[in-house]
Amino acid sequence: VVPLKMFAGLPELGISNGEDLKETLTNCTEPLKAIDQFQMENGILLPTLQSALPFLDLHGTPRLEFHQSVFDELREKLMERVATIAEGKDEDRYVKLEELLEKSFPLVKMPSIQPIVMQVLKHLPKVPEKKLKQVMADKELYKVCAVEVKRQIWQDNQALFGDEVSPLLKQYIVEKEAALFSSDLSILHNFFSPSPKTRRQGEVVLKLTQMIGKNVKLYDMVLQFLRTLFLRTRNVHYCTLRAELLMSLHDLDISEICSVDPCHKFSWCLDACIREKFVDAKRARELQGFLDGVKKGQEQVLGDLSMILCDPFACNTLVLSTVRNLQELLSQDALPRDSPELLLLLRMLSLGQGAWDMIDSQVFKEPRMDLEVVTRFLPAMMSIVVDDYTFTVEQKLPSEEKTSLTYPTTLPETFSRYIQENRVACEIGLYYVLHIAKQRNKNALQRLLFTLVDTYNDMAFGDIFLHLLTGHLTLLSDEFGSEEFCTAVFDNFLLTSFSSKENVHRHCLRLLNHLHQKVLVSYMETLMKTLEPPKQSSESLKELYTLLKEKLEASKKSPPEPEEAPSLDLGLHPVTVPSTPSTPTTPL
Repeated sequence: VVPLKMFAGLPELGISNGEDLKETLTNCTEPLKAIDQFQMENGILLPTLQSALPFLDLHGTPRLEFHQSVFDELREKLMERVATIAEGKDEDRYVKLEELLEKSFPLVKMPSIQPIVMQVLKHLPKVPEKKLKQVMADKELYKVCAVEVKRQIWQDNQALFGDEVSPLLKQYIVEKEAALFSSDLSILHNFFSPSPKTRRQGEVVLKLTQMIGKNVKLYDMVLQFLRTLFLRTRNVHYCTLRAELLMSLHDLDISEICSVDPCHKFSWCLDACIREKFVDAKRARELQGFLDGVKKGQEQVLGDLSMILCDPFACNTLVLSTVRNLQELLSQDALPRDSPELLLLLRMLSLGQGAWDMIDSQVFKEPRMDLEVVTRFLPAMMSIVVDDYTFTVEQKLPSEEKTSLTYPTTLPETFSRYIQENRVACEIGLYYVLHIAKQRNKNALQRLLFTLVDTYNDMAFGDIFLHLLTGHLTLLSDEFGSEEFCTAVFDNFLLTSFSSKENVHRHCLRLLNHLHQKVLVSYMETLMKTLEPPKQSSESLKELYTLLKEKLEASKKSPPEPEEAPSLDLGLHPVTVPSTPSTPTTPL
C-alpha cells in the first residue's frame, strides 16, 4: 500500500489523487461506472489507445504494469531532454528549466517523480533560493540531491559544508598515520614511495575535488578549514592535503580555481620536483623566481607557500636534494656558502619549517635564515664525512703504513648543538643519519645515533623520521646479531624515550617484528621484558607486542629462512664523488 501523502502534490497540478478516488467511491451509487470514469479522465489521453487496452486485458497484463512501463519510458525521455536543453546553447534554456521546476517541484516527495525534479535542479546553475531552502530543510531531499545542488547550498552555509568535510579530513589524517605505522618495513616501499599523481587518486582527495567542483568559494572554505586545523593540531598532513587538493584541480584543468590561486604555478613546479625526488637547477631557478616575485602588499601569499613547503613530501624532496648537493660540494672541494642551489634549498626549508609560526602570528615575512647553519653547521657535518673517509682509507693501507688511528666516537660540538637548537639543521642532520644507514655504514651510524636523543623539538622521535629509520635499519639487519649495535640502536636511542612516547614504543615493536630473528637472543629476551606494554597503553600497541611474542614462539619451533638483501637500485641519477664507502656514491 502506497502512503497517500506521497501523492499530496498532485492536486496542485490539477491531477486527481487517491483522496479524490476515495471521495468519488464514497459518494457514488455505481462504483464500477465511477472507476471507469476515473480511468478515462486520468489515464493516458490518447484516443487510439482506448481500443487497444482490451487486448492487454486478454493477455492478462495488468493496467498498472502497462501504465508503469509507459511512465518509466517517459521519465527517461524527459530526463534526457532536460540534459539536452541544459547542454544546448539557447539563451532561454534555463528559463525553460525553471518553468519545468515550478511545475514538477510540488511532486518532489513522490519517489517516481523525484528523479526528474533532481535532474532539473542539477542542471540549473542558479537554483531559486526558495527551492534551495526547501531542499536544505528536508533531510531526505538534501541527501538525494546532486552534488551540483549541494554546492549551491554549501557556499552560503559554511557550517553545513564543514559538517560534510570534517569526516573526510579526519579520514585523511587516519590514513596518513596508518601508513607511517605500516607493518611493511622497507627502504624501497615507504611513506614517500607513492608518486604525487598516485596519492591524488586517494578517496578523500577525489571526494573533496568533486565537492568543490569549480566553486572558488568552496575551495577557499576548504583551505580555511585546513589552515585552522593545522594551527590547532600542528599536524603537517594538512599541509600535504592543501597541496594535493590544488594539484588535483590542476589535473582536471579547473582553470576557474587554478588561475586565482597564487600558489598554483609554484605548486606545479614543486610537484614535478617531488615526483623526481630532486630539485634540479632549472626548477630551482623557477622556484626562486616565484619566491622573489612576491610583491609588496601581497605578502599574505607567503602563508600559503610556507604551508605547501611544510608538506612532508616537499620537505623530504628538499632535504634529499640538500644532502645530494653536499655530496657534490664535497667531491669538488667546495664550501656550502658558495652554492646558490644549496642556499635556495635552505631558504625553502626555512620557509616551510616556519609555516605554523607565520600563520599563527599572521606576520607574513620570510623567516631570516641563520647563516651559521651554512658557515658552521654544514662544514661540521662534512667534517664527519671526512673523518669516516680518512678512517676507511687508513684501513686499506698496507700494514706497515698504518697508524694507530681509531674510529672517532665523539661528534663536533657545533653539529650536536645545531641539531638541538635549529630546526633546519636538525632536519638535515636527521636525513644525513638516514643517508649513512642506507650506505650500511655501521661505524658512522653508531657514532651519530646517541646524539639524536636531544634534537630540536624532539624531531628524531617524530613518526616520519622513525618510519624512515626503521625501514633503513633493515639494510643492517645482520648487524643486530652484535650486542654493540643493538645497544647503539635501542639503549642509546630508541629506549631513551619509549616509556614517555607511545609512538616510539610502537616503532620499536615494528622494527622487532620485522627482524626479531636477527637480534641477539639474550638481548631479545631483555627487550621483550622492557617493551611489554603497560595496562593503559593503546590496543594497537598491545596487538604489536602480542604479534611479536607469537612470532618468537613460532621461530623457536622452526628455524628462520635466509633473507635476500633488497636491491638498492632506486632509479636515481648517480653523483660523481670519490667511490669509497665513506663518501657514498648512491644518492638518496
